[in-house]
Amino acid sequence: MKEILNNAKARMEKTLGVLSSDFASIRAGRANPAVLDRITVDYYGTQTPINQMAAISVSDARVLVIQPWDKTSLKAIEKAIQASDLGINPANDGSVIRLTFPIPSEERRKELCKEIRKLGEDSKIAVRAIRRDSNDKIKSLKKDGEVTEDDVKKFDKDIQNLTDKYISMVDSAVSDKEREILSI
Repeated sequence: MKEILNNAKARMEKTLGVLSSDFASIRAGRANPAVLDRITVDYYGTQTPINQMAAISVSDARVLVIQPWDKTSLKAIEKAIQASDLGINPANDGSVIRLTFPIPSEERRKELCKEIRKLGEDSKIAVRAIRRDSNDKIKSLKKDGEVTEDDVKKFDKDIQNLTDKYISMVDSAVSDKEREILSI
């Protein structure tokens, strides 16, 4: 039983980590290198993430500087950024690429908040699915006669407490990110 609970906790922790990385990739008006994590470049026939091809730094609160280690990859990186859904036009000066993030409009901030709430809801659904899987495992153990009815009730209470804890952590992360977006 303890093993099932620990497995559920590890999976819920992983769900929170995924939510955190999803939030990092949301463009919020501030320069954040994580927005480039999902963009890959065709580099000598291999799809390579930009952060493995270049040094990415924040030169200003709203400017990212991408300095490739191989200057010949500059055009490929620029093309990949333009083809992405980032919505920012890269400025290539021959040695580095600069990405200037505009301050989002009120309408764009509201759209971002909706996206954040959706990601939060998806995470809550994942946490509840983990709870359901754990409950199914313990019920099958009871069916096989390996645990008692009292053990099942105690487990149900423990898994519900764990679920409530992680759902409140998701809610907290969502409200923090919304606050960050709306304060820009």
